[in-house]
Amino acid sequence: MSRLPDFEGLAMFAKVAEEGSFAAAASTMGVSVATVSRAVTRLEERLGGRLFNRTSRRLALTDYGHTLAERAARIYAEAEEAEDFARETSSRPRGLVKLAAPLSFGARWVAPLLPEFFQTYPDISVDLHLTDAHTDLIGDGFDAALRIAIMEDSSLVARLIAPVRRFIVASPAYLSRHGRPRHPRDLGAHQCLSYTHRSQRDVWRFTHDSGEECTVRPSGALRGTSVEALLPTVLAGLALTELPEFVATQYFRDRQLEPVLTDWRLPEGGLHFVTPTARARPAKVSALADFFISRLTAAEWSAETLLDWKSSGPRRG
Repeated sequence: MSRLPDFEGLAMFAKVAEEGSFAAAASTMGVSVATVSRAVTRLEERLGGRLFNRTSRRLALTDYGHTLAERAARIYAEAEEAEDFARETSSRPRGLVKLAAPLSFGARWVAPLLPEFFQTYPDISVDLHLTDAHTDLIGDGFDAALRIAIMEDSSLVARLIAPVRRFIVASPAYLSRHGRPRHPRDLGAHQCLSYTHRSQRDVWRFTHDSGEECTVRPSGALRGTSVEALLPTVLAGLALTELPEFVATQYFRDRQLEPVLTDWRLPEGGLHFVTPTARARPAKVSALADFFISRLTAAEWSAETLLDWKSSGPRRG
């Protein structure tokens, strides 16, 4: 005999005891009379005692059935309450969301939006993990992630929020002292700072407006795990580096940094909201997704702001 309680049998027994007949119980539960009869018979055989005295005209609980009916009814009611609570929770945005985001992007663009999110959804809390290391959503138990990447085929569900370009940048002081590279090959003569979090050593892959391609392995005095680790050295005029669009454009506006090799493009990624699956997505995750998508689709960091900046003076390189 299975050690798992016969919850179905107990539920159907409780409903028959309440309704006073197999037919009425079957109608209430939306099953056949035969299904109810088999469940009660199975429960009686399992428990080793008769629960009902049955005649052609009357159905009555035995003394043994009376001792069990109240407890069975309580189990049935608690199960209904549990299902009602689960349905309400899945349809109403509430609970904890474990969210991963890139370190620099999360600090600059995600965290500042959270006060508005919490005011809109006071029943949702967020565990925000900011890291540039690759996170395993399923293995590490994340509900969702904001990722800036060129998404490859996977079992994850990714929704594109906005494209994100990458730029090679330098300060005006650096370019004044060391000259402006005209071709990616020229970068071999420059201090090029790169990142340590990539699985292999950093590679910059360029494509020219004409279709020409060029690959460069940056080499410089510093490698770091984040944009914040590289920016002080670049802003001090000692090196150039690669920056994502959402960081670079704020330094373009006040001309602390300039884009170089603007006729060349690095591979364009995108900002994605990623979840393990789209099936039965909890309301709390859907609320978070809709909120960030609505706030971040029209990206304020867009490199379109460079159009005015270019026309007002920087040299193409």
